[in-house]
Amino acid sequence: MLRGLATVNYFADDLEAARKWYADLLGIEPYFESPGGGQPAGYYEFRVGDHEDELGIIDRRYARPGAATAPGGVIVHWHVDDVQGALDRLLSMGATPYMPLTEHGPGFVTASVVDPFGNVLGVMYNQHYLEILDR
Repeated sequence: MLRGLATVNYFADDLEAARKWYADLLGIEPYFESPGGGQPAGYYEFRVGDHEDELGIIDRRYARPGAATAPGGVIVHWHVDDVQGALDRLLSMGATPYMPLTEHGPGFVTASVVDPFGNVLGVMYNQHYLEILDR
């Protein structure tokens, strides 16, 4: 039934600052914006990683009424080759610690931060991710 991630969406009160922050973090500009055509954007989308997963940044004014504004709930972990290095970079860019670097056994290390816009961003080294890529 579930075939893979289609889009991970984060909300931001300051959409342009979030676009810039994520463009700096990822080293790429978003490939899509909506509405575009000279109107202020309400959404930016990046293609990220080995499978070009979608990371969307949405203007918080489009969040459903009553949506949580504090970090919590689900954590999406993005695979990285160096969790400590990724964590250090995120913190140097203004993210704040959420879950510390934690080893869960051989080949599995996680950490997460809260980005400057209030979203939880997880990073993980996962040996199975690399095994799947090798296939």
